[in-house]
Amino acid sequence: MSLTPSNMLALGTIAPEFHLLDAVTSEICNLSDLKGEKGTVIMFLSNHCPFVKHVNDEIVRVANDYRVSGFSFVAIMSNDVEAYPDDHPDYMLKTARKYHYPFPYLFDQTQEVAKAYDAACTPDFYLYDSELKLIYRGQLDNSRPGNGIPANGRDLREALDSVLNNRNVPEPQKPSIGCNIKWKQ
Repeated sequence: MSLTPSNMLALGTIAPEFHLLDAVTSEICNLSDLKGEKGTVIMFLSNHCPFVKHVNDEIVRVANDYRVSGFSFVAIMSNDVEAYPDDHPDYMLKTARKYHYPFPYLFDQTQEVAKAYDAACTPDFYLYDSELKLIYRGQLDNSRPGNGIPANGRDLREALDSVLNNRNVPEPQKPSIGCNIKWKQ
């Protein structure tokens, strides 16, 4: 397992638009249609990454807890599927069904979206406000495979709660740690 941290994109950055295939519905989705009334969480995930597997259930809990409050959640998989066939869209569909993802799971085949978001690892989390300005980026929580800390989504939940309570998102924001995105050669 490689330990790759988030790049920590500058706060205030506007979310780049995208048009990507949803591995679950086989439809093309774009950010404009998926954005939430209160905010939008963009997550870079992977089917095979042990860091993502470790927090998948908590990601689903967070999404289910906050979707009813006007937030949308979008997962994107950007790994090279030729080098890492476990991340192929067929397996994305299986992963989404296994964990009951309540959000689209999009395939970034060209990896251009990951580059536009400066994504570095899986999982990697970005919270944008209602105007699609970046207000949080980094980790879900302090839990990692093997560290004995249960996943609770604390850092992302605090950021989402800050939006709901009209407060600034707390600093400092800690980078996520996970598997590096598997870039095409």
